[in-house]
Amino acid sequence: MPIAIEFFVQYAYVILFTWVLLEQLGIPIPTTPVLLTVGTLSAAHKLHASIALAGVVAACLLADSLWWWLGRRFGGKVVKLVCRLSLEASACVKKTEGYFGKRGGVTLLFAKFVPGLNTLAPPVAGQTGMPYPKFLLMDGLGALGWGSAYIFAGRFFGDIVKKNAELFHLLGKFAGVLFVLLVIGFFVQKLWRQRKFLLSVREMRLDARELKEMIEHAVEEGTQAPYIVDLRHPLDYLPDPRVLPGAVRILPAELERQHDQIPRDRDIVLYCTCPSEETSAKVALKLHKFGIYRVRPLKGGFDGWKEAGYPLEEYAEPESPSTTPKLAVSA
Repeated sequence: MPIAIEFFVQYAYVILFTWVLLEQLGIPIPTTPVLLTVGTLSAAHKLHASIALAGVVAACLLADSLWWWLGRRFGGKVVKLVCRLSLEASACVKKTEGYFGKRGGVTLLFAKFVPGLNTLAPPVAGQTGMPYPKFLLMDGLGALGWGSAYIFAGRFFGDIVKKNAELFHLLGKFAGVLFVLLVIGFFVQKLWRQRKFLLSVREMRLDARELKEMIEHAVEEGTQAPYIVDLRHPLDYLPDPRVLPGAVRILPAELERQHDQIPRDRDIVLYCTCPSEETSAKVALKLHKFGIYRVRPLKGGFDGWKEAGYPLEEYAEPESPSTTPKLAVSA
């Protein structure tokens, strides 16, 4: 048996528990190759699948309970922190809040299968006030289903390989190399996707100062100001329900359905609360497909505008698309 495999088998349960715990705490490391490896080795009776699965569930509950408590205690700040840790830029906090808004605690049953949603779900559950006993039950069932799917998929693969002695020998000989290649491939894919997405964001976005100057110029000239859209989820209104001057609140899904009501004769400025404007950029790219090209995400989003000390106003449902926002409102 190769030294790498022998070492892994000897400390498999500790390695598995630690690996899953770190991944659930937000460290962007791939767990799937480890679970598949454990399942494959269980087919050779070198490991016990039931013990491995118990370790996976325990690691998930430990990490997720910590995130639940932090979400309960610190709310949106913790959710934004987890969003920064995630390599899935497009799976930011909006995606998680959308799932919870539609399905509530049931989200935890499948959250671990969805990149980004995996780590974000526990703190959002705490932020929304889900009782801990209910969270523990739903999260435990979700962890059990997730761990079982990959471990027993590896077990199934191992059972097939065992029938071919030559293939089984080659797999044992090069298992370490294959595992390393899987991990490297995971990181390369995620980093490439993130880089490509963030480059598209940088090309379109404008900063708070630019937007303020555009609004002031419209006020002075009596022309139409940018059409500003607040994409924040209702949960993000809790810390501060105010909006940028003249902004309208529209959820991303609603914005896509109502694209025919969005003006084409002026700039459309989108903002959210994600650290890298992921939601705004994502919506902007989709609106391009509807022929709306003057769409720009706001750099720094709501927090960037607020931290710059620029005015905010209480939100009132508009009767028609806003024309010229007023900047006389105090921050």
